[in-house]
Amino acid sequence: MTELAAAESTEVPLAGLQRARQTVNSIIVGKAEVVDLAFTALLAGGHLLIEDLPGVGKTTLAQAMALAAGGSWQRIQFTNDMLPADIVGVSIFRRENEQFEFRPGPIFANLVLADEINRATPRTQSALLEAMAEGQVTVDGRTYPLPQPFFVIATQNPLDMVGTYPLPDSQLDRFLLRTSIGYPGPAEERRLLVEPDRRDLLAGLEAVLDPPRIMALRQQAAELHVSEPVLDYIQALVAASRSHAAVHSGLSTRAALALVQCARAHAFVNGQDYCPPESVKTIFPALAAHRLQPVPESGLSDSEVVREILSDVPVP
Repeated sequence: MTELAAAESTEVPLAGLQRARQTVNSIIVGKAEVVDLAFTALLAGGHLLIEDLPGVGKTTLAQAMALAAGGSWQRIQFTNDMLPADIVGVSIFRRENEQFEFRPGPIFANLVLADEINRATPRTQSALLEAMAEGQVTVDGRTYPLPQPFFVIATQNPLDMVGTYPLPDSQLDRFLLRTSIGYPGPAEERRLLVEPDRRDLLAGLEAVLDPPRIMALRQQAAELHVSEPVLDYIQALVAASRSHAAVHSGLSTRAALALVQCARAHAFVNGQDYCPPESVKTIFPALAAHRLQPVPESGLSDSEVVREILSDVPVP
């Protein structure tokens, strides 16, 4: 490949990434930080958990991401009577050839919207564990690979709402990032009141990216340089989480690796060709909070612990 062709092949996916961000931001107004986190999770090869009240745009964000990213996508509405087979699929016996035939479930898609995931029982939630960690599912002793890229955006209602189940720690750890959307500001809410319904706007969205471009973008993001001072900063944050008096157990080495991975992806999403410490600081709350377990006696939430850690560790 000539240098000119190589440059062009790089520019096309990058331009597509920025157009995809603009497309999603046109639907989710005033929440650019949340949109960036969604693209960060996508390019870092992880999954995203959105926890918030009903009606603030969780499902709309996931649908906009799916449509802009291209590829196949499925929406799974979780309920308390759902079974694991409803997600991964089931083997059906065919009388005509006297063999079992596997019928894939809705998990077989590039982007899966797991809507209100904590309305399902922990047993059903666990059906996603292998898929999210390994990119495959096992049914009746046979393993089936999932399409790549494979990206789960799950929405979750607050746990104090009726009919919700807490996500097991093992399930929470499968989500690379956790965030919330929150209420829009007054100006953004006025736009929502006077502009066309978001469902109508979603119907008009066209795919900007596709699976091969996303895989190429992931590769480019993974190659961003991370300097020694930034690595020192990451290690200092992880060490602070382990020594914090209000935490049962701090961040693992896997979480530290994920922080490096996410910081690269976040910097790449924002058009930088290196990883600055600001990307680490921006990503840290979304990556760390759901992995920390505050001691009940401390009276601190996981988000408050994260804020203390960020304030105690100087930025290089």
